[in-house]
Amino acid sequence: MQTEDSIRETLKTVKYPGYSRDIVSFGLVKQVKCNSGAVAVMVEMTSHNAEVAEEIRKDAEGKIKALDGIDLVHVEVKMPAQGQAPQAPQGGVQRKVSGIKRVIAVASGKGGVGKSTMSVNLACALKHLGHKVGLLDCDIYGPSVPLMMGRVEKPNVSADEKLIPIEAHGVSLMSMGFIVDGDNPVIWRGPMIQKTIQQFIYQVDWGELDFLLVDLPPGTGDAQLSLCQSAPIDGGVIVTTPQEASLGVVRKGIGMFEKVNVPIIGIVENMSHFTTPSGERFEIFGNGGGKAEAERKDVPFLGDVPIFMEVREAGDNGTPVVVSAPDSVPGKAMLNVGENVLAALDKK
Repeated sequence: MQTEDSIRETLKTVKYPGYSRDIVSFGLVKQVKCNSGAVAVMVEMTSHNAEVAEEIRKDAEGKIKALDGIDLVHVEVKMPAQGQAPQAPQGGVQRKVSGIKRVIAVASGKGGVGKSTMSVNLACALKHLGHKVGLLDCDIYGPSVPLMMGRVEKPNVSADEKLIPIEAHGVSLMSMGFIVDGDNPVIWRGPMIQKTIQQFIYQVDWGELDFLLVDLPPGTGDAQLSLCQSAPIDGGVIVTTPQEASLGVVRKGIGMFEKVNVPIIGIVENMSHFTTPSGERFEIFGNGGGKAEAERKDVPFLGDVPIFMEVREAGDNGTPVVVSAPDSVPGKAMLNVGENVLAALDKK
């Protein structure tokens, strides 16, 4: 039997025309009633565009009618009052990026869990698996992608005044580290950061990509929420370490994605254990916490990556281990994460 909650979940698949976000996350669905196979929905528009309103109504009715046990559907779309100024949907202006099939955010609830290391290796892993990939470093205050990918030069500008991504190891890159000179700090407030990220997404000549990975800053504050609302993110990968201190903020990171209706692709457990050259194993941060959390949240577990010196050395040298040694144990561990990301996306 369908419920009001299940109807709202279905309405999350109804995109606002011209945007990548849905009418629920935009706050347009004001009322849902469900009783004995009959459903009534109230949608309040912020625009006077009757064509958009009708498209939303038809899409919503069609998707609700397709549900089991639904016999009658009425979707009322209420237009703004005459004289009321039209507005864009609340929650950030968001549109698909031309030429990019999927945008994936790589996030962590806290710093120090190896999120950027995972981002560069995941990008290279997807490239290794035959896909066209871009990587956007959204850590404005502490960009590390240029170092880990071995490139430091400034990007050129195209004839239509778009930044041309820097390419490394077959991956297209953009980062504040390519813009700011040397070790100069970036001292900006939130609105400036959000504007810069939007420019990095829409004013960069990304070309044709299967995947654009977005390496988000650590944490779950206002900046991260704004980024998720501004960028057309198709799914999120959460990076954690096994200990409870990290898992506690992972739950907040998942909550952040859920709040802006970004589906969770899965969880990666980094630094799961360390094995000495003699074969002795040490679970420095504990073990299995990431997998247990994935089971608890009912999301895919994308794999665990032990502590390898080769991963750190490869990152410091500007050649991720997936590129420098794909057949090594750490290289295979990173490639396994990439394969599991693709499998999780296929299931979705």
